[in-house]
Amino acid sequence: MPDWEPSGRSSGLQKQIASVAELASYVGKEVGVSDWLEVSQERINQFADATEDRQWIHVDPERAARESPFQTTIAHGFLTLSLLSELAKMTMSIGGVRMGINYGLNRVRFVSPVPAGARIRGRFTLSALEEIKGGAQATWHVTVERAGSDKPCCVAEWLVRYMSD
Repeated sequence: MPDWEPSGRSSGLQKQIASVAELASYVGKEVGVSDWLEVSQERINQFADATEDRQWIHVDPERAARESPFQTTIAHGFLTLSLLSELAKMTMSIGGVRMGINYGLNRVRFVSPVPAGARIRGRFTLSALEEIKGGAQATWHVTVERAGSDKPCCVAEWLVRYMSD
């Protein structure tokens, strides 16, 4: 089985971590920062269709320009959150991992909006790593940043299980 790796959109700056054992050496440290990822209106519309959340602040650019305090449409908070997996894959590759499983979140805050067309990136710090049956569970402190903004758009404590070969 291949390592847990990116979808091919990485700039090549992805951190190569040989194994979960090596990942343990990063506890308490920033592991890396992803490339920028555009959150287009098309992506927002597709997410709205998939989740049935078609609130005008997300899908009606004309109304948002008139009535929204952001003067444009914004991404769903859960869309931003759902991109953590892709941002992580853009940031790092962990060898010897058969699959990564999203195990949940301990804490999430949507600190500022992500306007349509904005570029975001993820900053990943490994808070904890514990052994579990068949692999390891990582607790990631993730900050999602938006290009041109001093304020993060999302801050999350994310649990990922890495199942070994």
